[in-house]
Order: sequence, then C-alpha cells, then structure tokens
Amino acid sequence: MRRQLRWTLVLRGAAAVSFGMMALVWPGVTASALALLFGVYALVDGAALLVSAFHREGDRTHRLAHAAGGALGVAVGVTAIAWPGITAPALVVLVGVWAVTTGVAEIWAAVRFRRELHHEWSLFLAGAASVVAGALLWARPDVGAIILAQIVGVYALLSGGLALAAARRLLGATTAARPARHARHA
Repeated sequence: MRRQLRWTLVLRGAAAVSFGMMALVWPGVTASALALLFGVYALVDGAALLVSAFHREGDRTHRLAHAAGGALGVAVGVTAIAWPGITAPALVVLVGVWAVTTGVAEIWAAVRFRRELHHEWSLFLAGAASVVAGALLWARPDVGAIILAQIVGVYALLSGGLALAAARRLLGATTAARPARHARHA
C-alpha cells in the first residue's frame, strides 16, 4: 500500500508543482488559459486517484475515498477544459469546490492512516493548505485573473511540495522496512 500511495503522491505533487509554477510565471494569462491549465492539473490529479482506487491494495474505505476524489477531479478537469471561457467568478467557485473537497480528503487520509504513515503531518498540511485556498477563493470570488493565478499558484506549489515530501518520507519508510539482502558466497 505504501508503494502505491507513494507513486500517487509523486504524480499529484509533480502535477501541482508544474501547475503552480506556470500560474505564477504567467499570472497575466486570461481566465480561459488559467481554466485550461487548471483543467489539465485537476484531470491528472483525478486520474492518479482513480488509478490508485482500482489497485487491490488498501481497504475498501481507502479505495472508495480515492475513487470519489478521482471522479471529482476528472469531472472538474473536464469541465474546466470543455468550457475554458467561463467567467472568472465561475472558475473561482469551481477551483474552490475542488480545493476544499480534496483538502478535506487529504486531512481525512492523514488522520485515518496515521499509524501506517510516518510524518503524516505533511499530508495533513497539504490538505489544510487546500482547504484554506478554497476558502480564500470562496471569500472573494470577484478577484481578478492575476490574483486568482497567484492564490492558486502558491497553493499548488505548497500542496505539491508537501505531497512530494510525503512521498519522499514514504520512500524512506519503505526502504527502512525492507530486510537487508545478504550476498551469496559460493
């Protein structure tokens, strides 16, 4: 289960960091371009969760949570890609719903798997950052595209960095848990 979770975190973290960098490097992009960038990010994130959900590892609740989060990510991603010309306030609401929902799921996963995961605080912080970003977006849906890009870009970098840190810690925990191989002597 750790290996599967590690690769899910790596894929989600890399997608988040890539999206965050693009949103911060090009903050003046139109709402349409931002919607497309976000749509690709949400689609990759959702697909990673769906792939994780359909592996046989993990309990039923874990797989159902990944399936629900993955379906939401894919739906939000497809919506953002299919209608990139939606207005900035609609994009803010869409991103806010996705951020709060995925954040709550990450917090739940950190609490639920605290015995299996070492340093689950990074997954908890990624979830908290997601909830805060979503709440900020809901509080001010009238922000312009540049402010939206900056908020979402910083959130994506923070969330992606924390997901990659959690994956690194899982790699260390998995490596430490493996028994040492002894060389054969002929």
